[in-house]
Amino acid sequence: QVQLVESGGGLVQPGGSLRLSCAVSGSIFSPDAMGWYRQAPGKERELVAHITRVGSAAYVGSVQGRFTISRDYGKDTVYLQMNSLKSEDTAVYYCATLQFRGGTLLPGSWGQGTQVTVSS
Repeated sequence: QVQLVESGGGLVQPGGSLRLSCAVSGSIFSPDAMGWYRQAPGKERELVAHITRVGSAAYVGSVQGRFTISRDYGKDTVYLQMNSLKSEDTAVYYCATLQFRGGTLLPGSWGQGTQVTVSS
């Protein structure tokens, strides 16, 4: 079974940057993609970025141009570089494995989440 451990969250001022990391271990299983979700208080969890096994990345419109997802196969780690942060980016961020099912990416395993707070 795969284990995912996120790190890198914290408090940052608007306009600042953070880099989240997701360390992957425990399985030789290779998912179709890896993703970063976020969930703000009172809102549904949303997929903000994902990267496929071949390195193709996609983003939700609200973070396009500000966030960058990447992966280091040698370190079994997935990153989310977040720049120009806004208060509306405040949320718990989760790393997840993703599999294609019927043409849709669906989450499998989850990390425990890391809090990102954007506030002055």
